[in-house]
Amino acid sequence: MSIQERIQHVEQRIAEACERSGRRREDINVIAVTKYVSVETTISAYKSGLLNLGENRWQDAEQKWKALSKEAGQTDEDSPSWHFIGSLQTNKAKDVIGKFSYIHSLDRLSLAEAMHKRASQLGITVPCFIQVNVSGEDSKHGMEPGDLMAFIEALQAYPALKPIGLMTMAPYESKPEETRVVFRALRELRDDVQMNSAHGSRIVHLSMGMSNDFDVAIEEGATWIRLGTILVGKEEE
Repeated sequence: MSIQERIQHVEQRIAEACERSGRRREDINVIAVTKYVSVETTISAYKSGLLNLGENRWQDAEQKWKALSKEAGQTDEDSPSWHFIGSLQTNKAKDVIGKFSYIHSLDRLSLAEAMHKRASQLGITVPCFIQVNVSGEDSKHGMEPGDLMAFIEALQAYPALKPIGLMTMAPYESKPEETRVVFRALRELRDDVQMNSAHGSRIVHLSMGMSNDFDVAIEEGATWIRLGTILVGKEEE
């Protein structure tokens, strides 16, 4: 399938999920995860209208970022929005902050401090998602749900960071319906934060759902979905 065909297929499924759940298509943002494809395919995806691009590691994203910055004339208006969606090591924050528009994996104060330090040096504010390990899997990154409220309060000491939502990763299930409980739990956690935190009004978005389960994530309130293989494919190295 071509990227355009993949986009059409995904759009149809998004529309159907929105119809089932009574949601508006404009409330769903799609991140094209390009970690498994080449620089050329990434450029093709961007030119096909996929304006939000996601990567897990700077060393994998660097050449794509440089190529698209050159391709787009290095202007903010024309460049894609880059989303860092992988676990971010504290000592790598200096490489990522300033290049990625959004960070989806803030999960500890040591990382918040490193991100804030670099953002302050650059004079920018960084929108970020707080990663929560809702499923409780040892293999998943993210904080415990019970620690979230205190973490949001502690983030007020880092004004260069702007928490805008929560992120989680569901276990891979052969039956996507089985992921619903995880996505629903994150939405309920977001709602609880909004009701009970003095700073909860800023925590609006939910970054959840990938190629295998994005339909269910949309039905449960996702505002950002992260799609790789189903949207841009996967290339063998």
